[in-house]
Amino acid sequence: MRPIVITQNITLDGVVDNEQSWFDVTAETAEGRELAAATAELAAGSDTFLCGRTTFEEMRGFWPHQRDDRTGVTAHLERVQKYVVSTTLTDPGWAGTTVLRGGDRLAGEIRRLQEADGADVVLTGSIALGHDLLRQGLVDELRLFTYPVVLGRGRRLFPEGVDLRLGLLEERRFRGGVVLTRYRVRRT
Repeated sequence: MRPIVITQNITLDGVVDNEQSWFDVTAETAEGRELAAATAELAAGSDTFLCGRTTFEEMRGFWPHQRDDRTGVTAHLERVQKYVVSTTLTDPGWAGTTVLRGGDRLAGEIRRLQEADGADVVLTGSIALGHDLLRQGLVDELRLFTYPVVLGRGRRLFPEGVDLRLGLLEERRFRGGVVLTRYRVRRT
């Protein structure tokens, strides 16, 4: 069974949305290149990208149009199978994308992805979908790039009322204070 992995950029106080522009995955700095290399390394272990409609539309509007992308994200997204969870989207408009209807069927759709042959299924962004998967106990691993930023407000990774038991798998420190932590999510 292949794992469902949530990979997120997150602040010290748990914010995962980037409305305040606190990280830039395309930054041409030593820190940006170091983080891009780590992201590419993790991405190499996956062949499936999972997201909700909003994140999908944002990514579809940005990544396929990038030229000379040194992060490797464009090449990765063109290579992997993409799944978008949406009750309204009919034509994804991005090659290699399958629409999952979600709703009451979400758990079954995700379990079918887990049972299929392949590598990691990775969700990035898609906060509401991440909350649903965490609530339903479908997440196997968290990969958090924690930035030394405190915002005080914004959407959070962990939904209220979800009791998680995490086992530390790895911790790496990068320039600029960013820390990658990988956790195994233990079923309660």
